[in-house]
Amino acid sequence: MVMRFNLLRFTGILGLLFVLPGCYFSSNPEDLKAYTTPDLADVTMDQYIIQPPDQITVIASGIPELQGDGTELGQTQTIRPDGIISFEKLGEIHVAGKTPRQVAKIISEKLAPLYKLDNDYPVDVRVSDRDAENSSKMYFMLGMVSNPGAHPFSGRETTLSAIAKAIPTQLAWKKNIQVIRPSPEPSQPSKVFALNYQAMSERGQMGGNVLLQDGDIIYVPPTVMAAIGLKIGEFLNPILLSGSTRAMFVAD
Repeated sequence: MVMRFNLLRFTGILGLLFVLPGCYFSSNPEDLKAYTTPDLADVTMDQYIIQPPDQITVIASGIPELQGDGTELGQTQTIRPDGIISFEKLGEIHVAGKTPRQVAKIISEKLAPLYKLDNDYPVDVRVSDRDAENSSKMYFMLGMVSNPGAHPFSGRETTLSAIAKAIPTQLAWKKNIQVIRPSPEPSQPSKVFALNYQAMSERGQMGGNVLLQDGDIIYVPPTVMAAIGLKIGEFLNPILLSGSTRAMFVAD
């Protein structure tokens, strides 16, 4: 009876998987219009909004307060959870929610009574190279890729660069990748469109190569056959484990 039930269950899973490919995704081609193409956007660090736990490097020639330890140019600090950085003579400076240029101006104004500043832009503030542990902005790669998870967002990542960096596996369905932009409003649906990465990488069709935003998700699904294989594996694992357990008891 148990074997018959398992066989029926197995047959049902196979049938379901062959029926579902046509409705595997819920995407809307019109949602592509919500994304910006790289050639239409001039993204610079002056537009980057600093947030915890970003790291910034403050550079000011001739200002001892802002000198590095001899191995690096300037002084690097991690933005505290309260959005503040601090210096011994300048005190605490709230930088969260500001651009690097705005922070540089604030620091320059605090330095002016203490030092003679040589030019109109004596302070340079740079957002340090980021990883997922010290970046406030991330995009997410999920599914059949070698490097899944959260990736630091700099403002110039595109769908092409993100997928290429994540490296799709042999199980990846490269013709039907989902690009998802979650809605900031709970009552509004997310923007979702399907991307043909195979056509993009093999034939240079760049219609879906758009700029990502903070929080975007790229899901690389398994092919239909790979999905069937994964489901079969999920189905067989309990049976194999159960058989191994029974064999151990018999052996004992």
